[in-house]
Amino acid sequence: MVGKGSLNHNSRKFKAENVNGERTHLNIEYCNEDNRQVYHILFDEPLARYNAKQTRADRRIPDYYEKIRTGKQEKLFHELIMQIGNRDDTASDSDIGKRARDALDEYFRGFRERNHHMYVFSAHMHLDEATPHLHIDFVPFITGSKRGLDTRVSLKQALAAQGFRGGTRGNTEWNQWVESEKKQLALVMERYGFEWEQKGTHEEHLDILDFKKQKRSEELEKIKADLDDKKAQVQTAEKQIDILETGSLKIDEIQKELAFDPKYQLPEPSGLASAKSYRLKIALPVIDKLKTLIQNLLARYFQLQSRYLDLSRSNSRLSRDNEYLTAENDQLRAENQKLKEQSRDYRFLRRVFGNEKIDSLLVQAREIHAQKKKGRRQIYDSR
Repeated sequence: MVGKGSLNHNSRKFKAENVNGERTHLNIEYCNEDNRQVYHILFDEPLARYNAKQTRADRRIPDYYEKIRTGKQEKLFHELIMQIGNRDDTASDSDIGKRARDALDEYFRGFRERNHHMYVFSAHMHLDEATPHLHIDFVPFITGSKRGLDTRVSLKQALAAQGFRGGTRGNTEWNQWVESEKKQLALVMERYGFEWEQKGTHEEHLDILDFKKQKRSEELEKIKADLDDKKAQVQTAEKQIDILETGSLKIDEIQKELAFDPKYQLPEPSGLASAKSYRLKIALPVIDKLKTLIQNLLARYFQLQSRYLDLSRSNSRLSRDNEYLTAENDQLRAENQKLKEQSRDYRFLRRVFGNEKIDSLLVQAREIHAQKKKGRRQIYDSR
């Protein structure tokens, strides 16, 4: 079970109605540290390093415990509750209840070794309730973080550091980790004569829908990324075309330069200069400058014209790609919505008719499908 965590209840600072006070002295307290003090132990030094790097006072964190407590992204701590059997078959005051206590005790003593990114600050085994069970309260943390404090609270990243990476909604990091811990407990239970009865659930049927929804969502995200990339390329091409199309403004400037810049003008010949001298020293240098200018303009013109045609063709292609990706995006969105509706319908049917009825219908449907498939194969083989 996953609990919200009640530290006062776990340490018996208050007793609920289901607690047998005459057996409370039998409870086992493995550890019981103050949660706020744990935050000082884990995060005071990382917090000091973080605050020292901040140049703005409003970005400094005065109290990391309060930041997590009042924030919405993480919880101050998490609680795992592990129990073997129930009140009908594993009562706390029975012989089998004592074996369950010993198995849970051995399981907990290996918990910290397996979970090196979880600081266990409160752990209790309750033997004064109907069935022996463990409450394990811990703060999940990571080290070497590049964002925020270099050592900080993060359940998702702590589990990832221990090798648990989420997939679908039914296969989160937490679910994977809990399943792993159940298997660890099952190994210990075997040594005490217990066998883990894994009761069937309907989750395997939901996993198929969740998997399809996940794949559709991934495809949808990829299409969106491609679409954004194409849109950016289109915008870039359009800007470049706009720049080329405004080239006529620069031609006007060149015309003014030709008309008024002294270096392109022929001065009036002086009375003492001969025609030959005027031609060699004045006219020909101006003409050479004009030739160079014209050659550069022509070369630039043909380059721009070629670039303009390339960009026009590229823009047309990108526009077509854009239309195709938009259509594909709409199609995937519709498929994803349909899968969500199917998932809701599936859960609704289970609530109305019950898991056993739906599971029975699924078994019948699979058998009918298998028979039809077998019949088609026989017809094909006979041909």
